[in-house]
Amino acid sequence: MEKRRIAQRRAMELKTTIQDYQKAQKTIPTGFQQWDRILKQQERIKEYFGATDEEWQNWHWQLQNRISTTAVLKELIDLTDREIAEIDQVGSRYRWAVSPYYLSLIDPNDPHCPVRRQAIPAVQEYTDPWGEPDPMAEEYTSPVPAITRRYPDRLIIKVTNRCAMYCRHCQRRRNIGEQDFATPRAQLEEALDYIRQNQEIRDVLLTGGDGFMLNDKAIAWLLEELSAIPHVEIKRFGTRTPVTLPYRITDELCAILSRHLPVYVNTHFNHPLEITPAARDACFKLARAGVALGNQAVLLKGINNDPFVMRKLNHELLRIMVRPYYIFHAKRVKGTSHFWTKVEEGIEIMEHLRGHTSGLAVPTFIINAPHGYGKIPIGPNYLIGMGKDYLTIRTWENRIMRYDNRELEEKTAPDSLPDAN
Repeated sequence: MEKRRIAQRRAMELKTTIQDYQKAQKTIPTGFQQWDRILKQQERIKEYFGATDEEWQNWHWQLQNRISTTAVLKELIDLTDREIAEIDQVGSRYRWAVSPYYLSLIDPNDPHCPVRRQAIPAVQEYTDPWGEPDPMAEEYTSPVPAITRRYPDRLIIKVTNRCAMYCRHCQRRRNIGEQDFATPRAQLEEALDYIRQNQEIRDVLLTGGDGFMLNDKAIAWLLEELSAIPHVEIKRFGTRTPVTLPYRITDELCAILSRHLPVYVNTHFNHPLEITPAARDACFKLARAGVALGNQAVLLKGINNDPFVMRKLNHELLRIMVRPYYIFHAKRVKGTSHFWTKVEEGIEIMEHLRGHTSGLAVPTFIINAPHGYGKIPIGPNYLIGMGKDYLTIRTWENRIMRYDNRELEEKTAPDSLPDAN
């Protein structure tokens, strides 16, 4: 009975550690909670465009009707004259466009809506004196056109500059330009030849832009070519379409992906409000096709730089079959400094994840080394010290404990077991 009493006392201790999150999560909006409001906004947008339900769920229609002018935007969300002038000012330097679906997620009653801040330009982009156009030095890590290579056994092929929505924190805004284009076939052939000639390459990521902005025929061709290279073990896609254009995840696309497994998809949810029934349906389709799903969030001031928001995001991701993979410290891209946080904020978020929730809900916090020298994992320090035969460790509850680290001497096993009699 004493053991049971100890266990019950410990259970009550654990219960108290989650009460702050249970209270806070009630105030964090999710796409599921706000789905009725989102559907009403979708009806308003469909009415403006004269679109049918069938057209709304057609990803080609969504792309053809991206909102990219304030003349249209002001008809769909409330904007002041000053906001219109500022958006136009930013648009003279940095391109912007929002899919009708992603626009429908914006909460019109919240001026700080995390979807709005990611989608609609802010004047700080224009006035920002900080940052660099290419802080990752991608132009210096491109051995042939369309390829970025930072690691020994893997590389990126940038297959397009197109996205369903141009994020205001985009690391490659310098590549967006004024027009969408797919990478020329000749450059893709050159990239494939480079992979064939470098047998250490076992992992290829197709991104851009957005890897799923290619048409099905182009995706099928690239996957066929990569699958035919013996040393390429896995193919990956970087895409935000499950977030910004979930209707892109069609049965036809899933059939193509399923023919070329193993295929991994890393998407880019940043806030629980982006996780909707439509996003769930897209992710479930990919999962049923055998595709492994991960998420790469970016730590963004005023959007998700809160331990409870990030925990809620990761919980919602797991509900739709997406494994939290990375939290990226925002790159120092020019025009984005209003999103930057201190590294300490990311470490604090990790402190509020490890032990406080499932290991599946704990991604790796990453900063990118300057000049394209790769990802660096950063996190709380749980190893306090080391002695000759022991470690001093810190638990997720900040308990300091000694851990035996002795190397035990091997004992010679007897040639035979003792006689049982």
